[in-house]
Amino acid sequence: MNKAELVAKIAEQTGAKRKDVEKVIGATLEAVENALVSGDKVQLVGFGTFEVRRRAARMGRNPRTGDSIKIAASRVPVFKAGKALKEKVGK
Repeated sequence: MNKAELVAKIAEQTGAKRKDVEKVIGATLEAVENALVSGDKVQLVGFGTFEVRRRAARMGRNPRTGDSIKIAASRVPVFKAGKALKEKVGK
């Protein structure tokens, strides 16, 4: 499901206009993004948690040449599913 399909599904279920749903989803995603950029985590009880983790520097390999290369440390966004979501998906 892509963003347009998600907007259509929510609009259908709620009876709201697509443009309004699109604004709400856009604002929600922007709020999550801004929280992660500032170092906060976003917990949605029953759904999951969005947070930023540090990835340590490591040695990698250039697949084209086979040479070893150093990959710098970085920060990456991660999502950890909540218990309720895991149970629903697992059925």
